[in-house]
Formats: sequence, C-alpha cells, structure tokens
Amino acid sequence: MSLRSNSSSSSSNYSKEDDRNKDTSSSPSTFDSRFNQTLKNVQGLLKGRSFPGKVLITQRSDPLDQSALQSPNNDRRFSNDDTEQTDKFDRSVEDEIQNRSNASASSSANKTKASTLSTDNTSKVVQKTAMGARSTDSARLTKFQKELSGTTVILEKLRELAWSGVPPYLRPTVWRLLLGYAPSNSDRREGVLKRKRHEYLDCVAQYYDIPDIERTDEEISMLRQIGVDCPRTVPDVSFFQQAEVQKSLERILYTWAIRHPASGYVQGINDLATPFLVVFLSEYLSGSIDTWSMADLSPEKVSNVEADCYGCLSKLLDGMQDHYTFAQPGIQRLVFKLKELVRRIDEPVLTHMEEQGLEFLQFAFRWFNCLLIREIPFHLVTRLWDTYLAEGDALPDFLVYIFASFLLTVIFDFAHVFEIE
Repeated sequence: MSLRSNSSSSSSNYSKEDDRNKDTSSSPSTFDSRFNQTLKNVQGLLKGRSFPGKVLITQRSDPLDQSALQSPNNDRRFSNDDTEQTDKFDRSVEDEIQNRSNASASSSANKTKASTLSTDNTSKVVQKTAMGARSTDSARLTKFQKELSGTTVILEKLRELAWSGVPPYLRPTVWRLLLGYAPSNSDRREGVLKRKRHEYLDCVAQYYDIPDIERTDEEISMLRQIGVDCPRTVPDVSFFQQAEVQKSLERILYTWAIRHPASGYVQGINDLATPFLVVFLSEYLSGSIDTWSMADLSPEKVSNVEADCYGCLSKLLDGMQDHYTFAQPGIQRLVFKLKELVRRIDEPVLTHMEEQGLEFLQFAFRWFNCLLIREIPFHLVTRLWDTYLAEGDALPDFLVYIFASFLLTVIFDFAHVFEIE
C-alpha cells in the first residue's frame, strides 16, 4: 500500500512502465490531489466519529460542486464527495465538449464557435477557482495572524484553523503551541523556550557527549541501532543523507530514549522526528529542502532546532506511550479498531482481504508506527501533520479513521484502474 519508496530495494522493484507513467499517475500534482481529497473525506466524515455507509467508494450521481476544487486550505466544512472528484470533473467536461461537438457537426462554423465558447468557459472556471483559492488562503492567513497576535492564544480556535493546514512560515510557532511545548501566553513564551533549550543542552552533555565506557551495554546497543537507522531515514530525500542531519537525529533520538526508559528507542521513532526537524529548520533555511545545508547554521541555531525537535517529539509521544513499549500494545489495539471500522464501512472489502490471506498487521502496523511518513511523498507530510497535531489528545483514535480513508481510497483507485467490481 506504500505510495512512495522508503528503501533502495523498494526502488528497484519499480518497472520501466512505472517510469513511463510517472508524469501522470505518480506525478506530484496527482498525489497532492488524492491526498487533499482524502483529508476532505475524513473531515466531512468525522462528525460523530462515524462513516455513513460506503461513501468513499460510491459513484456520484449528482453534478460536482465546484467548491471541491478549491485550495485544501478551506474552512472545516466539506461534503462527503468521492475521492475521484477531480478526475470525474475532467471527464464530465470532456463529455460535455464531445456532446456539443456532435450536436453541431453539421456546421463547421457552429462547431468552431462551440469549441471556442467551451474553451473560454473552461478558462473562466479555472481562473475563478484560482482566484477563490487565493481569496480563501488570504482570509485564513488573516485568521491565523489574529489568533497568534493576542497576549494569550486560544488553543481551540488555533486547532480549528490548523486542521485545514497551516501557512508554512507560521508552522513552527503553531506546532509548538498545539503540542504545549510553548506556552499560549506570549509574555512567557520566549523565556520558557530559552529554558527548555538549555535543559536539552544539559541532557546532551550528560547522556550523549560521554565516552562509551560510561554507558551500559544496553545503552551502547541502543546508540548503535540509532546510528544504523539514521542513514535509512527518508532515504529518497537527499537532505537527510547529510552527515550533520544524521548526527542531529542521532542526538535527538538517543537523548529521548535515555529519558524514556519505559520504551527506549524503537524503530519508527526516527521517522517521527523528521517533520519536526524540517519545520524548525525552516525558520533558518529558505527555499527547497533539496538546497538546504545544516553546515550553513551556527552551532547555537542547530542546538535550538534540536531542542525544539526533542521537546515536540516528547510531547507527541506522551500521548501514545503504549505504542512503543514492549510488544507495542497500543498499535495492535489500533490495528484491530481499523479492521473493525473497515468491516462497518464495507464488509465485502474486508471479506475479500481475508480470503486473500491479507492480515491488517502486515501493512497497518507500519502505518501506525510511522504515522504514514513512509507511505506518502515527504513534501505532503508536514501538511498531514498539521491535522494530526490539531487533533490533540484525540490523535490515536483519529488515526484509525484517516487510515481507513486512505485504505479505501487506494482500494477504489485500484478497482477503478483495473475495472474491478
């Protein structure tokens, strides 16, 4: 079910046909469209935390609402549309043009006129949609700025805004607030962050910057495993292959593991640190992540980024501690809930999976363990995490719903492509 490769061995499995089709079926725009639509589906379905029937895999019979084509940064009100809205809209436009063409086939002049009118109308629709998206984004940006400018941030209002996406340059501040790493009172914020960053430096000096002779055998083994996993983290993004980046990840992960002995380090936590690292580095580095270099930053800035990553990672994992303790019972429980939810939504799909011998643990365990970071293009991860963090304490249960939506979206796509009933 993975939508992107997370290892070199996975990359080698792609066929030449996949490469030829990468500009269409696997293009970033297609991923963005499917991703944003899946979030919209979940957004519309979460009222009462229940799914109304087979909404994700039912064909639409009514005309498509143009508002569905607006920017993903909309208000939290969406209809329960099919995940293939954009494709259906394209096909409906093509059908309409074809019908008009056939109706006017007897006259070349009328045919030309109809074609020109159709092109103009389509252009106006696209232009109007783009203008609407910019207007919506501008309005949402104003709302964010208003919420963040007060002496005390009202977190519930901030969560409401963040659910539909956070403007990139505001994301570091918003994430710190949503996780409770930074206080909502602006007068205290700078002092608290300064103190927490000093505390992180002290922890690194106490636990990481020491010779191995002062570590236990278990700590040496854990540090060695972290050192093996860091180069494997997000292997398809060159930024994470920089030695300085891997060293920062190693310090963050090892310090966290030592401070949380109930679980220690578990493979998968390395993936969870990456969105924080990218977001907090964006305060100091600009442009594409492919052009970033940790070597351009001063030691103080690197330390601040690491401290914020460590603090926010700790806050995130505090809400799902049993996901990473022995046998990871929290994840096993969520996998069971996912299976039962799919049964409620579409029992024939579950029956088919069981007949094929496909167990949910075979694919869903990694989804919960890494929060889909290995399954979607990395440039979409921070947008997804805006919604994750906006859920707050409800995140574990929310994951069940969003993973069900992703699963049925993928199943629908395969069924549509291969015309499987």
